[in-house]
Amino acid sequence: MSSLPESIAFASIREIGKHLRASKFSSVELTEFFLDRLTTFGPKLNAVVTVTEELAIRQAEQADRELKSGTGRGPLHGIPYGVKDLLAAKDVPTSWGAAPFRDRVIDADSTVVARLAEAGAVLIGKLAMVELAGGLGYRQANASFTGPGLNPWDTSRWAGGSSSGPGSAVGGGFVPFAIGSETWGSIMTPAAFCGISGLRPTYGRVSRHGAMALAWTVDKLGPMCRTADDCGLVLRAIAGVDDEDESSANLPYSYPEKNHDVQSATAELFKIATLKDAAKSVQPEVRSNYEASLSVLGDFCEIEEVELPDLPWTAVASTLISCESAAAFEGLITTGDIWEMTAEEDHWGIHSSLVIPAKDYINAMRIRPKMQRAIDEFIKPFHAVVTPTLATTAYPNDRPWSEHRRGFHSPQIIDLGGAGAATGIPALSIPNGLGESGLPTGLQLVGHAFNENKLIEIANRYQAVTDFHKATPPTLD
Repeated sequence: MSSLPESIAFASIREIGKHLRASKFSSVELTEFFLDRLTTFGPKLNAVVTVTEELAIRQAEQADRELKSGTGRGPLHGIPYGVKDLLAAKDVPTSWGAAPFRDRVIDADSTVVARLAEAGAVLIGKLAMVELAGGLGYRQANASFTGPGLNPWDTSRWAGGSSSGPGSAVGGGFVPFAIGSETWGSIMTPAAFCGISGLRPTYGRVSRHGAMALAWTVDKLGPMCRTADDCGLVLRAIAGVDDEDESSANLPYSYPEKNHDVQSATAELFKIATLKDAAKSVQPEVRSNYEASLSVLGDFCEIEEVELPDLPWTAVASTLISCESAAAFEGLITTGDIWEMTAEEDHWGIHSSLVIPAKDYINAMRIRPKMQRAIDEFIKPFHAVVTPTLATTAYPNDRPWSEHRRGFHSPQIIDLGGAGAATGIPALSIPNGLGESGLPTGLQLVGHAFNENKLIEIANRYQAVTDFHKATPPTLD
C-alpha cells in the first residue's frame, strides 16, 4: 500500500507535477499509488478493462531517470493516465468495449498514446466503455462486457456513456487524467455525471489514427481531467496534424506549460451567450446551480440571451452518425459477432441504420456546410455559449432512463449537442455544484471551431473562484 496521501488522488496535474519535481515522491511511487487505486476500485465500478502494470512501471522508471538527470518532457512527465479502450496500445488488448474483441491486440500505438508517451506520461490502464461506443443503439447502462459503468458518487447511478470508464476513473481518483472520445455526448455526459472537467476538441484537432471509428466525419478524441487547466495541458500534448489521419487539421495548438494568473487585473472581459429557455425544463437543482454559475460568470463576462438558429441540428447529426456507424459495423452481421454483444438491443439496432436511403445521407451532408456557416455566424459575437451540460443528474441503473428524465427535457441543450456533433465545434463541461441526491451537475461552454483555449480561459476564471472541481465523491469501500 502506498504511503501517498489520498488527496493526491484528486489533485490536479499541476499540483501532482509540482510535488513530483520537488522529489516529494517519485514517478514510480506515484504510479504504484494510482495502480493500487485502479486495481482496487476500478473493477468495483466496472471502470477498467486492462491494467498495464508492467508497461506503467517501465515508463515510470524511465521518467524518474529523465527527471533526475534534468531532462524534462513537460507537465505530463511522470504522470499516470488511462485511455478509453478504443485507442490502440502496442501489446495491450483493445476491446472496443465489445465481447468479440476482448482479447484482440493491435500491434501498434495509436497516435494519441504515442504522443502521450513522448510527453512522458505513464499509461496505467485501458478503461471501460459502452460497447462499440454506442454505435449499435444501446439504451441501458449494461452495454459492455465489463458491466454497467458505475458512478463513483453513487454506484446505483450510471457513470455516463460511452466514455464511462474515463468518467469513473477520473471522478473516483483512479487516474489523474484520461482520454475519452465523443461522437455525440460521450465526453460531456460522463464529465457532468462524474463531477469532472471534460473537453471535446474541434473535429480534426486530435488525430484519430489507431482509434475505433464510429462515425468518420464526427468522431473526436479529448481529455477528461480534474480541471479545465488540466484539459489544456493534455490537449497540448495530443493535438496536431498527423500524416496517418487525413482528417487531422494542420493548425498549430499551444497552451501555457507554466501556470498563469487567471485573476490578473488585466484579464479579459469575456462575452458569452445563454440559450433562451435552456434551463426551463431541467431538474430544479440543475437550474439553480446554472443560475448561480451565471452569477459568478457575470463578474467577468458580459452575458446575452440568444436563440439557436432554427435548423435540423439533431436530425442531421443523427443521420450522419447512423449511416456512418452502419458502414463501420456492417461486418458484425456477416461474421455473426453481433450476437455476442451484451445489450439485447445491440443485437438488432444496426439493422434500421442499414436501410436508411443513401439520399438521406447525401442530403445531410449537403445541409452540413450550411449549418457550419450558420453556427459560425451565431457564435461569432461571443467567446462562448453557456448552458447546463445536461437536464438531470446521473441516471439510475435499476430502471429505464426515460423514467428519470420524465418531465426534464431541454430541446435547446439537445439541439446544441446536435449542432456540436454535426459541425464539429468544441465544448467543455465543468462541475458547477451538486444536485438531486448529492450528485454532480455540469456547466457547458461551447465555442468557435479551433478556439478551445477561449473556453478553457473562461473555465479557468470560473474554477479560480469556485471549489466545485475540488469536490470528491464519498469514500469507496
